[in-house]
Amino acid sequence: MSWEAQGLPVFRVELWHGLLVLASMALVPLEWVEPGGLLLGGLFMGVNFLLLAVGVRWVITPFASKGRVRAGVALLILKFCFLLGASWVLLTRIAPDAVSFALGVNCLILAILWDRLYDTKLSK
Repeated sequence: MSWEAQGLPVFRVELWHGLLVLASMALVPLEWVEPGGLLLGGLFMGVNFLLLAVGVRWVITPFASKGRVRAGVALLILKFCFLLGASWVLLTRIAPDAVSFALGVNCLILAILWDRLYDTKLSK
């Protein structure tokens, strides 16, 4: 399987995630969610998922050179530090609306589920 074929599911999930976050913005005029918290939650999980996917791909690629494995491990450590640092900033400095942030975060989970269900239907 080529690099592009391996990256296609990640791209599709990120695309579904972005579309779900943008669709959730329709709740802003109803004042059910705050746009800042929604976008922040979506961005937080989108970047986290992308860093994880790229890092894991580099780590588990069977024929990776030593430099790419080290870069992948470094990227996973960077992702972990980003997650901890961003969590600290979010909880202590920014304090977004909890419901809006949670909706942005959960859009990624829904995007993953939607992509798997959609892919399963296409493979039959």
